[in-house]
Amino acid sequence: MIELLIFHVHIVAALYAFTKNWQSDGVKAGILSILIIGLFFSIGWALTATVANLIWSHAWDSIFFTGDTLGLLLLMFPETIFYYHYFLKDKSN
Repeated sequence: MIELLIFHVHIVAALYAFTKNWQSDGVKAGILSILIIGLFFSIGWALTATVANLIWSHAWDSIFFTGDTLGLLLLMFPETIFYYHYFLKDKSN
């Protein structure tokens, strides 16, 4: 269940990044920002899922929290830092 919330947050972040870059630099930059988010998400989830499976026992799985949820939560920290510096931080300074 928590995975769905995390996936929805990623969809909203991708839409924000597309819209911001589309308005300032054009459609190509908007599509490129979605591809960057997708690439970072897929590679990051592959890495953090491996770490999460080493930490999380399958006996602890519940309907709300699994090893995949832990992997996605571990991924949100570096993603937040990356998205802040790449999409949100003002680059005019």
